[in-house]
Amino acid sequence: MWSLKSWQGRFQPHPATPGDRLRAYASWCNAVEGNTTFYAIPTRETVESWAAHAPDDFGFVLKIPKIVTHERRLIDADEPLAAFFDAIEPLKDRTQALWIQLPGAFGPQDLHDLYRFLRRMPAGHRWAVEVRHPEFFADPRRLEEMLTAVDAEWVPFDTTTFFASPPTSDAERDAWTKKPRMPLREHATTARPIVRYLGRDDSDRTIEGWQKWVRTTAEWLREGRAPTVFVHTPDNADAPELCRRFHDEVRALVPELEPLPDPLPLPEPEAPLTLF
Repeated sequence: MWSLKSWQGRFQPHPATPGDRLRAYASWCNAVEGNTTFYAIPTRETVESWAAHAPDDFGFVLKIPKIVTHERRLIDADEPLAAFFDAIEPLKDRTQALWIQLPGAFGPQDLHDLYRFLRRMPAGHRWAVEVRHPEFFADPRRLEEMLTAVDAEWVPFDTTTFFASPPTSDAERDAWTKKPRMPLREHATTARPIVRYLGRDDSDRTIEGWQKWVRTTAEWLREGRAPTVFVHTPDNADAPELCRRFHDEVRALVPELEPLPDPLPLPEPEAPLTLF
């Protein structure tokens, strides 16, 4: 996602084309979660537009379509996968990772299907897997070993800060019924870990809750890893600004980390017409 109504006129120009919004977003953050690809395979022309408006060093973490992960559960999915690979080809190296988000019913008994799927995938893509079955967290060893064997990352979705106390806004109440209550997991399986963090609509609480990730991310950088962290809140109204705050806090611990680009200036609003 790189466009939200509450961002328009604040982080992005308004009015603006979709390409203008992506270009503005890419001046605030240097990676994006491609959630829309879960719901439908984009046209190649759409992806060509993404490639035209995103900088060369911008990363797309694209979710595998649900027809592959949820409807066919990684089995007999060659046709939709071929269409997906063809559609995203214009991004080339900007496809930072392909993200397999598995349904909550996909448990340890299904690991062989995940292993066979990943072993069959063409070379040239990095893979990241997000699981939601509680047994993976109770005993993570088999999944960790399998992912390590195929150099795929385990993506933690940290919702512990969000679920630490009852919701206090409409957006939080909506997310309370939809987001998974996942145990905290901070272990990386590859050199390029990916983290998804969900805070609260109160920015102070979001910042307080991510301090463990600031320390973990700094440690990964010192180890030579290249992590990517996505910061969410239920309404996401301040997400671009919060992402830069997170980056600044990590950079305070690891000064050699490259700064993010300067945000593009927004055009001055047009003066209203007057009668005199």
